Formats: sequence, C-alpha cells, structure tokens
Amino acid sequence: MSSFKIFDVAGSGMSAQSVRLNTTASNLANADTVSGDPNQVYKAKHPLFEAIRAGMGANAATNGVSVRGIVEDQAAPTARYEPGNPLADANGYVYGPNVNTVEEMVDMISASRSYQNNVEVMNTAKDMMLATLKLGQ
Repeated sequence: MSSFKIFDVAGSGMSAQSVRLNTTASNLANADTVSGDPNQVYKAKHPLFEAIRAGMGANAATNGVSVRGIVEDQAAPTARYEPGNPLADANGYVYGPNVNTVEEMVDMISASRSYQNNVEVMNTAKDMMLATLKLGQ
C-alpha cells in the first residue's frame, strides 16, 4: 500500500464531513420556517455514509468514506395553533419542520471535530513524509 493513500482516506473523510456540515446548516437555517400544509413543510435531512473498501491490484479503489445519499427525516411535523398566521390552514394550524435544534448543534460540533481530525491526519502524514525525506540529506 502506498503511503500517499492516507491523503485519499483523510480527504474522503473531510469531504463527507463537509456534506454533513452543510446538511446540518441547512436544517438549522430552516428550523423556524412554517407552512400551512404538513406535506409541504421542510423535513430535516441527514447524509448516509458508506465505507469504501479497497480491492487488490493496481486499479483498486482507495479506502475511505463516501456519501451514499441524503435522506429526509420521516418524523411528523409539529403543529401549532396560530389562527392569525397568514399561512394557517382552515383549522388555524401552521406546521413547523421536524428539526431538533439541540441535536443539530451536537451533530454540527461532531462533524466539525471529525473534519478537524482528518485535517490533523493529513498534516501528520505530511510531516512524517517530510521527515523521511530529510533522512536522506
């Protein structure tokens, strides 16, 4: 295995965590939106990750992680009785998204730290390779 594959692994991790951060930011940005129709309200989104496993041979894929897709949370929206709201339905209810802001903030902190860990892996691998090259001087 080439020493340079560590950059592919850490890079794929950084890319995956970037998608996770973006979906979390989207969820937080839409946490206070409302709709008069429970089917039209924003639904929280979450990325699905998949491990990439290397095969054998020169043309093998690298190890790492990829984003398999982004799924919508199927939890029911929250209904609030606000008959004065212009978006209220015939019964006076508006519907809010199924976004839990506390869980989203925890997810954002976790994704940020995972991203930072992958950056640290890349920096450590770079420093080790540079130190190895200096041995030959």
